[in-house]
Amino acid sequence: MEHLTEIRWHGRGGQGAKTAALLLADVAFNTGKYVQGFPEYGPERMGAPITAYDRISDRPIRVHSNIYEPDYVAVVDDTLLHTVDVTKGLKEDGAILINTLKTKEEILPFLNGYTGRVFTIDAHDICMRTLGKYFPNTPMLAGMVKISGIMEEDIFMKEMETSLKHKFAKKPEVLDGNMKALRLALEEVD
Repeated sequence: MEHLTEIRWHGRGGQGAKTAALLLADVAFNTGKYVQGFPEYGPERMGAPITAYDRISDRPIRVHSNIYEPDYVAVVDDTLLHTVDVTKGLKEDGAILINTLKTKEEILPFLNGYTGRVFTIDAHDICMRTLGKYFPNTPMLAGMVKISGIMEEDIFMKEMETSLKHKFAKKPEVLDGNMKALRLALEEVD
């Protein structure tokens, strides 16, 4: 399908990978795109590996399945690199974004020979500086927008502010930290 971008998210239950995928779909929808955002997991429990997906297109999306050959992959927890083949099916002209303290060179041996673009981000540091708590999905979401170019950054930020105002209507103090985390992530993707 032309003009279709497919993204696969890998995380652990409770880290917000599912929420990030759903937020990205929501924001893209608000910009006039056709979207799908959905999770896949086995027994639901905190810390268990989960996978979530996004499809974003300028045209109606007719496929309704998991994503087996993503354009982009986000890895919210780098410990998954030891147990999950996060690069499986990842297109060579795509990219992977990994939340880690490690350098790209330290990560490469865990990517099963993947030769495409590899980006890293320290979502923990960004969260602690902006939110005071570890919610890696916020910086990972901004990082994915940055590496994929799925939408212009200023439009993303405007739509995220609208979405987060709604989501945190009863906790407006959380909005500022999340917006700061998004901005910082856009700057710090390596």
